[in-house]
Amino acid sequence: MFRASVRLIAVASACAVLTQCGETMGTGNMGGPTPEARAAKISSEPRGDFFYGRRYYVYKTRFWGYLRKPGEPWSRAKLVVFNESKKTNPDRLPEAGPPGQRYAFDQNYEYRIRGNYTGRQVYEPNSNQFLPEFTLTGYEVVDRQPGWLFRPDDRYDPMRITVVPR
Repeated sequence: MFRASVRLIAVASACAVLTQCGETMGTGNMGGPTPEARAAKISSEPRGDFFYGRRYYVYKTRFWGYLRKPGEPWSRAKLVVFNESKKTNPDRLPEAGPPGQRYAFDQNYEYRIRGNYTGRQVYEPNSNQFLPEFTLTGYEVVDRQPGWLFRPDDRYDPMRITVVPR
């Protein structure tokens, strides 16, 4: 009887753990194109002396988002911290401003970013990461709703880092 109870508890615990995992996997919450459509868009996008950037906001962090070279897949993008000595980032607004006019209003916007990597790694304390520093000199919005970043099952959570290259 005791062994049966222990087995039942073990099975129930395993089911609970697997069910919990199931809630964070599967369909993403960012929408967007099929992987084939995304690959076709990247292969036909304009090339030049700039980067494509995707704003990625996570509460209390100070990285800006991901940058990649034109024609490269997002899986090769780097999470960066902007050096704003020449140009402030696109959402340099008050954090407590009105909706649509506050810091991170542009979560997941895609930009054409101009500037260069400084070669320095800077510490971002709230994510406990050393990240490449990028001096921003200009930007323009490319798409306000580009959808998922790395995979269709990307799940955005503004309270923790969930969207990472895989």
